[in-house]
Amino acid sequence: MEITLTELEDAINYWRARKPSQGEERTLCAEAAALAVPYAAMIMGRRRSTDVAQMPAPAQEALRAWLQARRPPAASVKD
Repeated sequence: MEITLTELEDAINYWRARKPSQGEERTLCAEAAALAVPYAAMIMGRRRSTDVAQMPAPAQEALRAWLQARRPPAASVKD
């Protein structure tokens, strides 16, 4: 699965909003920090997309959770 730079940035912003930076150092949460590594690599490599399977496991997990959060809730079935 490919993810675009814009989608990766959206995922980072999702995690930053959900778990804001902490302390005087303004440290990113683990999920945003994991996604920041491939994000920076994409910028430095001037790539518009990247293969999620090539990302470290923590970044893949953060992306999976972000994608799950973006899905609309399942419609309830009424009798």
